[in-house]
Amino acid sequence: MSSFRSPDLSERRNNAATVKKVMLEKFHAARQDPAFEQQRLKRIAVNEARVFRAAEREAAKKVREAELAAQATRAAELAAQAHREAEQAEALAKAQAAERAAALAVEQKAERDARYAARKAAKKIRRRGY
Repeated sequence: MSSFRSPDLSERRNNAATVKKVMLEKFHAARQDPAFEQQRLKRIAVNEARVFRAAEREAAKKVREAELAAQATRAAELAAQAHREAEQAEALAKAQAAERAAALAVEQKAERDARYAARKAAKKIRRRGY
């Protein structure tokens, strides 16, 4: 039986250099293939189309954002107008309620004065006897 022979440093270096050289030649041969160039051009075209679609999406997104901002502005204006109208209606209702309260107070005072006058007249009649 033969003993195991370990390769020395120079053999390992030579083998590694040979393997590198073969791999490099294989890579260069693949780069010279016309199919490789077609694939590269195809990848470039796909990438350009992807970039174009992304730009279109970004433009559409900006348009949507502008529309949403305009809608939000219109909604805010409508809400402010509704708030102003509600405040005006509330002020009108308060004024009407104050008017009704004042009219009721005047009416109650008139009734009270009439009752007071009637009591006084009845008292005079009772004192005089006729």
